[in-house]
Amino acid sequence: MSTQLAVLALLTGLATGALFRFLNIPIPAPPELPGLMGIVGIYLGYKVIDYLGVGIDLLETIGL
Repeated sequence: MSTQLAVLALLTGLATGALFRFLNIPIPAPPELPGLMGIVGIYLGYKVIDYLGVGIDLLETIGL
């Protein structure tokens, strides 16, 4: 992952969050710490399974 891509993603998120707040639109993310930690947990779980190299192709398994 490149640093430039990470910075662009952060800037995009900041601009989107600022726009949502400016327009008084609720953000499409959990506004509380436990919700944010759940998102981090999902990401970390995904990365752990990817690192271990295990998994199945669910669509192939069910025949789609």
